[in-house]
Amino acid sequence: MVELLAPARDMRSVSAAINNHADSIYVGLSDYNMRSNIANIDINDLADIVNTCHDNNVKLYVCTNTIVDNNQVEQFRKQLPILESLDVDALIISDMGLINIANKSSIPIHLSIQANVTNNEALKLYSDLGVTRAVLSRELSLEDIKNIKRNSPIEIETFIHGAMCVAISGRCFLSAYFYDRNANRGECLQPCRQPWTLNSIEGKQLLLEEPDNNILEHSRLLSPQDMCMIEHVPELLDVKIDAFKIEGRARPSDYVATVTRVYHEAIELYHDGLWDEHIDENLLSWYKELKSVFNRGFDTGFYYRKPVMTSKDNQATYKKKDIGVVTNYYKKVNVAEVKLWQPLSINDEIIIQGNKTGSITQTVKSMQIDGKNVDNISEGFVGIKLESIVRANDHVYKKIINEE
Repeated sequence: MVELLAPARDMRSVSAAINNHADSIYVGLSDYNMRSNIANIDINDLADIVNTCHDNNVKLYVCTNTIVDNNQVEQFRKQLPILESLDVDALIISDMGLINIANKSSIPIHLSIQANVTNNEALKLYSDLGVTRAVLSRELSLEDIKNIKRNSPIEIETFIHGAMCVAISGRCFLSAYFYDRNANRGECLQPCRQPWTLNSIEGKQLLLEEPDNNILEHSRLLSPQDMCMIEHVPELLDVKIDAFKIEGRARPSDYVATVTRVYHEAIELYHDGLWDEHIDENLLSWYKELKSVFNRGFDTGFYYRKPVMTSKDNQATYKKKDIGVVTNYYKKVNVAEVKLWQPLSINDEIIIQGNKTGSITQTVKSMQIDGKNVDNISEGFVGIKLESIVRANDHVYKKIINEE
């Protein structure tokens, strides 16, 4: 069966991925990853993450996939024995120098999408250099991937969901030009996601953030919609891609939980031979869930054609409001004691997140104060009946539906 690979920026996201049936998880090592502004894992914290993954039969991959200078090369050389001793399952690398160094360890090497592999000759070369898996370029069509897989000497991995970049496989210099922050070293400030004004030589102006009043029908020239391949899972599986990768190491744990769960369900449905029988009802549910978390609208990327749709900002159907913290959990009765600093009522939907809990969502059906049922509370301590185990110090959020 295909490997489902989920992103994680912290221990909450790791737990969210594990609890929702990820087969493997990838994290970014500080100083070397393409999400250095947000998604950093210090090497000193990596042992707990690796152990948590392996205790749950989940693989852990470490990204070291930025452009590196000589100082970082030497730092990586010193850190490699630590990574090897921690028994990480693979290193995701794009730099040839780091590949050369990593080859001296026992850790498998996966080639990052930053290498922009688009043909079998490149895969043969990287195979000779010790690479065991390659993440193929996002710019390939499904037919291209099928032809490459047929003759590939190593495993192939492709992105199936998440953000798309206007640049070729992320090789962008816009952030460096405007802000002196190098996207190729994980520092991108995403100027492409902003609204822009386009001026012609004749002095005509196009306000791209107001498409209804302009020639273009879409909102932002430089901001592609997110990739979403949920309804095309059977076509991807038929190509025998070795790993499906979810983008989103900068995204929160509820995003990781939702997207991982949805794609796991789709893969299982197809393998159980029930896709044709249940796809209509499931697609409605899956799209509703995927649209509820961070997204910029959905497209199929380059799988079937060049993407032409551009996007506005986050189009998630809900936002999280910080309302409290779990102070205790009584396992025998499945009740969490919660300290609230914002109002909560029966039938409100809450999200509870923590390092071991990951991210769980449920509707409040029962609350008690001093043993008496209550329908609402403005603040203070309250007992909430839950369907899942939570832990002290987990954060509690109220799910607020965004109004159209």
